[in-house]
Amino acid sequence: MDVIESYRCPDWFRDAKFGIWAHWGPQCVPMVGDWYAKRMYQQGDDDYRWHLEHYGHTSVFGYKDLIPLWKAERFDPDRLMALYKKAGARYFVSMGVHHDNFDLWNSRFHKWNAVAMGPHRDIVGAWRGAARRQGLKFGVSEHLGASHTWFQTSHGSDKDGPKAGVPYDGANPEWEDLYHFPAKAGDTGWYSTDPRWHAEWGNRIGDLVDSYRPDLLYTDGSVPFGNETGLAMIARLYRLTAGEAVYTCKEDGGAKWVEDVERGVMRGIRAHPWQTDTSIGDWFYNRNWKYQPVAWVVHTLADVVSKNGNLLLNVVQRPDGTLDPEVETMLGDLGRWMDANGEAIYGTRPWTVFGEGPVRAKGGAFKEDFSYTARDIRFTTKGNILYAIALGRPDDGVI
Repeated sequence: MDVIESYRCPDWFRDAKFGIWAHWGPQCVPMVGDWYAKRMYQQGDDDYRWHLEHYGHTSVFGYKDLIPLWKAERFDPDRLMALYKKAGARYFVSMGVHHDNFDLWNSRFHKWNAVAMGPHRDIVGAWRGAARRQGLKFGVSEHLGASHTWFQTSHGSDKDGPKAGVPYDGANPEWEDLYHFPAKAGDTGWYSTDPRWHAEWGNRIGDLVDSYRPDLLYTDGSVPFGNETGLAMIARLYRLTAGEAVYTCKEDGGAKWVEDVERGVMRGIRAHPWQTDTSIGDWFYNRNWKYQPVAWVVHTLADVVSKNGNLLLNVVQRPDGTLDPEVETMLGDLGRWMDANGEAIYGTRPWTVFGEGPVRAKGGAFKEDFSYTARDIRFTTKGNILYAIALGRPDDGVI
């Protein structure tokens, strides 16, 4: 693992500062938000009730039957990538596979993939081609590690009511390759302890890395499954890209990889580069959520960059692959801000202090949405230039 011990984060990532993410897949079809594939099997959950009302009981119409409804029929990656570049993104990340165990590429090891069913299209490959044509670095996200235990809800049954005791479709061995083999007693953590699952994760994510050689690989969790699996995958990525790729996960690796903080920030300047991942709305399309305004994006970006971090922003897509009009408007507004102020963002480094002002972030995951004002200032530097960014417009015009 010498390639990990000697690794240093590449300058392209440190200079880029801002990336856009497509957190998109079959779970967007109902348009009710994140974790649908799990919650539709949890009796009493709002998503369970929604599914029952619109599709029927999960013993008959389960997640396997929802997948064909994701057709992505208006997906135009070149148009979207042009919008993202104009909005200021310097890298783009495609989802590779979510906890729903559905691969968005032409998977060699898993028949439940977007080429074989659903859109019948290599979604990862389409995004990669569009990113390359726009001159953006390209990444993929993998959420597969947690899937085995996460998806065990599909093996259950209702506890009461007219379908009490009737197994959900995930309990049928015929669909085990989608819903997983039953977890062993006590195997309930974020990451399964079952070596059979570790091996499958290694095969499929190895296929993803080998096939697309991404500039960035994101893991939704800590490094999966220890030295023989997770660290070996990081080393594989670094070797394939001559150390120019970035691996990011929710674990502090010092200089060995980039720590990611979901929907949160750091309290202060970190010695090593890091990343915030967040979304303008829910993670998957949710018709009931309001989008964040462009000012929120700018304030988050300035705060993160002042602390030696990058911002990876999920831009929520509709099931057909398009964006809502208000999202396109926000991207246009963000691009205009970047055109005017990007020199204080791109290629900068932290100053001796990250900022000043009354709002003090606690730091950590799921801690965002701070009420910044013009009294909150963030600093960045480039060469001998010091930039000061006010996180609000003063009523009296004086900073």
